[in-house]
Amino acid sequence: MPDNEAICLAGLRDTDRDRYLAALLSPADKRAGLVALYGFNAEIARIRDAVREQLPGEVRLQYWRDLVSGVEHGETAANPLGALLLETIRRHDLPVEALLRMLDARIFDLYDDPIESRGMFEGYAGDTASALIQLASLILAPDEAANCAERAGHAGVAQAVAGSILLLPRTNARGQLYIPLEILKAVGLDREGFLAGEDRARISAAVEAFAGLGREHLAKVRRAGALPAAVMPAYLPVALVGSVLDRAVAKPARVLAEEIRAPQWRRQLLLMWAMFRRQV
Repeated sequence: MPDNEAICLAGLRDTDRDRYLAALLSPADKRAGLVALYGFNAEIARIRDAVREQLPGEVRLQYWRDLVSGVEHGETAANPLGALLLETIRRHDLPVEALLRMLDARIFDLYDDPIESRGMFEGYAGDTASALIQLASLILAPDEAANCAERAGHAGVAQAVAGSILLLPRTNARGQLYIPLEILKAVGLDREGFLAGEDRARISAAVEAFAGLGREHLAKVRRAGALPAAVMPAYLPVALVGSVLDRAVAKPARVLAEEIRAPQWRRQLLLMWAMFRRQV
């Protein structure tokens, strides 16, 4: 295993264990590209947690924007993830525009602006989670990826909803909210009321409705049938979404204070079962 791939794989194990496992279940000749892509996603997704103010966060995003655009900095060669990402872009002819849109979308994470509507959330998810699935599919099998683009879109929205629910304790604590105001208004809440955490009944209703949005999109992925074997590794992390959404609907009040993900051993079994069935 080349040094950069080994270094980045070890880093992914610490920053995104589920996608690390998904990468291990992928074909060996495609693994380096997936590791680079997933490592890049993990890096830009956690910038808000790594900086105290927005400007340093935007500087970090600009570094990656320059890198994927071909403006290499002097330290790029010394950055295993940056070097592996550039090699992945070249080797698999990945669309730089999609990576740049992903970076632009992550600017939203640095601030506390509200998401107004379901459509706005779906757009954010499309440029982040959905794009990640489609880019991974392009690495695995470009022809099949084109045929599954619509499924990638729905899968990404479902995944983004589940991820936002899992992050609610952290985002609430810093005054950030990804549940659309449209959903809050429908249950009689506003942003401040949700963040205050006092009206548990309405907060539970909002979480349940938000999880319902994720379930709608996940159902569309499932109704399309088995995924092509060649791109299935790109969808493996989506196999973990259903249990999160089901638990959020069953006991929505828990999501603000408890870890609702299945334990690691169970998530590993879910990934392997999904690989076998080619279903999420």
